[in-house]
Amino acid sequence: MSAKNTIAYNVTNSLPNTEDIDNHPKDEIDSNNVQPLQEWLLSSDKAQRMAEFFSFLGDANRLRILSVLAKEELCVSDLAALLEMSESAVSHQLRNLRAMRLVGYRKQGRNVFYRLHDSHVFHLYQAVAEHLDEKDEG
Repeated sequence: MSAKNTIAYNVTNSLPNTEDIDNHPKDEIDSNNVQPLQEWLLSSDKAQRMAEFFSFLGDANRLRILSVLAKEELCVSDLAALLEMSESAVSHQLRNLRAMRLVGYRKQGRNVFYRLHDSHVFHLYQAVAEHLDEKDEG
């Protein structure tokens, strides 16, 4: 038997027999357990919005900006120097962060100072940072 046929044979023979699967009774649903949880289940729309939000946070530069703003309010030039990024790149990321309501700003003369939008953003950042710093207990 060739190597290709051996792999195909092994894969085919490792699959469960569909007759065995169909003969097992379905698990009964305990409505006493399921029903109270309905109010906690995210709607599809909210789950999609949350997925997009977390996907948006999947950018390392955005997270680096948030890490600094979690400590102190800064202007674009200070952020750029600290992060070793161009002011243009920092401004681009800040526009995105503002659009997602993760950062706010205030103008002082010709300078614009950025900060985390509110305590929710700080707590979210802090919770994720603490989670990643925990030792794996598993």
